[in-house]
Amino acid sequence: MAALGWLTPRRRSATARSVLAGEASAEAARKSSQEQELQGLEGMEGLPGDAEPQFPVHGDDKAAAFFDLDNTVMQGAALFHFGRGLYKRKFFETRDLYRFAWQQAWFRLAGVEDPEHMQEARDSALSIVKGHRVAELMTIGEEIYDEYMAERIWPGTRALAQAHLDAGQKVWLVTAAPVEIATVIARRLGLTGALGTVAESVDGVYTGKLVGEPLHGPAKAEAVRALAVAEGLDLSRCAAYSDSHNDIPMLSLVGHPYAINPDTKLRKHARQFDWRLRDYRTARKAAKVGLPAAAGVGAVAGGTAAAIALHRRRR
Repeated sequence: MAALGWLTPRRRSATARSVLAGEASAEAARKSSQEQELQGLEGMEGLPGDAEPQFPVHGDDKAAAFFDLDNTVMQGAALFHFGRGLYKRKFFETRDLYRFAWQQAWFRLAGVEDPEHMQEARDSALSIVKGHRVAELMTIGEEIYDEYMAERIWPGTRALAQAHLDAGQKVWLVTAAPVEIATVIARRLGLTGALGTVAESVDGVYTGKLVGEPLHGPAKAEAVRALAVAEGLDLSRCAAYSDSHNDIPMLSLVGHPYAINPDTKLRKHARQFDWRLRDYRTARKAAKVGLPAAAGVGAVAGGTAAAIALHRRRR
């Protein structure tokens, strides 16, 4: 870990948590990828033939690709769909919807990520999975993928990921969603693995705590950096793809950053630095780019995001 002495205690603590979250996510990603290689990859989901990626370079074993998940690989937020599945399976009750709804409304109205409110939302979400087995969440994740996610994969982004695979490169998802659900999505798409938020577990049971913090913003960059070191990658030869300005730290790490379905701030930044842009949305969907993709950065189990949508559907 780099020296942090020049930072204020608060900044030092936040940076340390980002590094811890990133390193934990990289370790979990490599472990799941190695297990997947031993078991053999399942058949890949169908790949439309109408997209023709122009990148990457073939035969470069020092290069890899890192894809954000929400609104980059998949339409909408993984946490939202995961939360819908958990609610359907009675992981939380109707009364929880209103508490989650209030927390999400605060995020939207305030327009800032206040640590106290983020912690409250994070704790609420973690309480949903506390006491459940990791294996149980993995099995449920498979079901939720089929129910809500499979049909929402962006064909254009999927084609970009396939181009890296065809070039002999590894492809990783990088997301604030729980690493378990991210791993399911990566495997179902035939990708190498996933970097995601790591929830603490003891003897295969969730404790209701995080390892570090949610894999968001700077923590994503730390995870990519840690994985690159472990895998012997040259980041200047790697590519990264995202829709959100929150991922500028990750995009800035690599030699080939892409803005995919970008929000306003990322689009402006990408144009300023001459990054490549791709937009697979219709004009109507693109107009909604300013809306948050997921409810609350710290909503690890997806409860907050799901609560808002379900609350609206029942009004």
